[in-house]
Amino acid sequence: MDVKILDFEGPLDLLLHLIKESKMDIFDIPMEQITKQYLSYLHELEEIDLEKASIYLPLASELMEIKARMLLLKKEEIEEDEEIDPREELVRRLLEYEAYKEISKTLKEKEDERKQYFTKIPSPLSPYMEEDKGLEGDLTLDDLVDALKKFLKRKEEEKPLKTKVTMKEITVSSRKLEISSILKNKGKVKFQELFEHFTKPYIVATFLAILEMARENSLLIKQEKTFGEIIVEGTK
Repeated sequence: MDVKILDFEGPLDLLLHLIKESKMDIFDIPMEQITKQYLSYLHELEEIDLEKASIYLPLASELMEIKARMLLLKKEEIEEDEEIDPREELVRRLLEYEAYKEISKTLKEKEDERKQYFTKIPSPLSPYMEEDKGLEGDLTLDDLVDALKKFLKRKEEEKPLKTKVTMKEITVSSRKLEISSILKNKGKVKFQELFEHFTKPYIVATFLAILEMARENSLLIKQEKTFGEIIVEGTK
């Protein structure tokens, strides 16, 4: 595969691009192939911008280490229930990064759509600001995104010994029904409690479901004190 010198946001962005371009299964990454492609890009980049290439070196080292561990596992006789896939941590990070990109893309599209509307000055803007519906006090959409980032950061630091990633389809509509049921039973929950699973489809669908339900006044998002927990509460 010929790798062109493109402008990527970082190592994970490049790796995700290579996986998609080669139509690889992100849950079963062929380490020999992806490592070769990644190093090919890195060598070309070094000839153009050595300082920028240095940013991609740590992941290159990690890919080679995973590749070596995969080869070692093939040679050793290990009981299936004791075997831990060396790619698990990499897959988790890629799914998390892809979730960030998906959310950012969706929010950017909504921002672009919003720019198509014009308000009359000096008329009050509140009737037109749909993004603020369901957000109480000084809470903003940026606060929710920041809360999600902090939650995912804590999950990353937990680093479970073994995880199982499934490909079950998750939709915004199904998550809205589930969240509605949770709020009906509990009344209110902490924002992060609605993210029970740590996969890209689940994170994205849940975040967008919360935003839609807030705009529809199906739930209320509030912060009881400055820098306190963000609470999601059902509406009657």
